[in-house]
Amino acid sequence: MGNVSHHLSGLGKLDRERLSAVMRGTKGTITNEQAARVMGLDQADASKLLARWCKKGWLSRVARGLYVPVPLEAERSDLPLEDSWLVAVSLYSPCYIGGWSAAEHWDLTEQIFRTTVVMTTTRPRNRKPTLKGAAFWLSTIAPEKMFGLKTVWRGSVKVSVSDPSRTMLDMLSDPQLGGGIRSVQDMFRNYLGSDAKNLGQLMEYAERLGNGAVFKRLGFLLETNAPQEAEAIERCQRHLTMGNARIDPKMPAEALVVRWRLWVPHDWKTGVK
Repeated sequence: MGNVSHHLSGLGKLDRERLSAVMRGTKGTITNEQAARVMGLDQADASKLLARWCKKGWLSRVARGLYVPVPLEAERSDLPLEDSWLVAVSLYSPCYIGGWSAAEHWDLTEQIFRTTVVMTTTRPRNRKPTLKGAAFWLSTIAPEKMFGLKTVWRGSVKVSVSDPSRTMLDMLSDPQLGGGIRSVQDMFRNYLGSDAKNLGQLMEYAERLGNGAVFKRLGFLLETNAPQEAEAIERCQRHLTMGNARIDPKMPAEALVVRWRLWVPHDWKTGVK
């Protein structure tokens, strides 16, 4: 793109006024529809304007019909995304930030994950897109399972993120969302030792989600890491479904823990993991 000078060169007065209005009237990301509304134009015209501003280096295209402003002090417009959460909200709503991204937000893990986990009611063709250097992992969820969420502000935009209990359950439902069950167990230990711990809420959410494998994994992990939590362990027992599940479908599991109808790796059954 070459260097962009620090005043709005290359744009006429009307363009400058329109671009300023669009930036004021949007929050972090700009869609064709939003721009059309702010400028009182039809979408086709707004879309052409956004494309032109992008070509001149004032906007940066994230995906089809979605742009982010380029900071005035920027030397170039092919910058990495500043906040992937804002892009998630623009592209995949209704959605929430979940899995390891939510676990990082709630300080349940020390690990740094480079990909943003987005739980969305949409069914995107590409589940693992990379947009302007930001990697996303999209997991589809039924609309009625959009609960246990908190609202956080990113600048002036509201973003939904799973609360700590819901975050744990999503990762127990699909351990890959937490980087595999060993990583999920570490986060679960942190959850049990944190102010966020709320086993009553955790069990209530688990019952609402109604995933049999979750009770097997949760019961086993509670018994292993917090055997004193007898009431929650007993509730997991009451919800056990028929059949044996694997502690992590992506991991070898050769030992069956009969009490929890759960296949685990040998070293999980004997002694400390």
